[in-house]
Amino acid sequence: MRTGSEPATARSALRARLWLSVWGVAWAIFGTAVFVLVGRPGWAAACGVLWLVATADLTMVLRHIRQGPHYQPGRDVPPYRPVEDGPRRLRRPPQHRHP
Repeated sequence: MRTGSEPATARSALRARLWLSVWGVAWAIFGTAVFVLVGRPGWAAACGVLWLVATADLTMVLRHIRQGPHYQPGRDVPPYRPVEDGPRRLRRPPQHRHP
């Protein structure tokens, strides 16, 4: 059952994104160094750009982690509002007035 509030209650995998960013930074540094030593400036520049992007992502992830948790429902909170027991009120359809 969907309630439409899923984006508001979504959880983020910041720790996984942190380690993927660290992995990307490490490989981008390695690639930049290797391509500079081999004499391939185009590939070195591409790895350098990737290095900048991965570092920017790592910075944003660390910033979000340091901000601390915002409201996130716990594991015992269901992802939707439970169905309320009790009599259901039926809404009458709108009445159209003819001129």
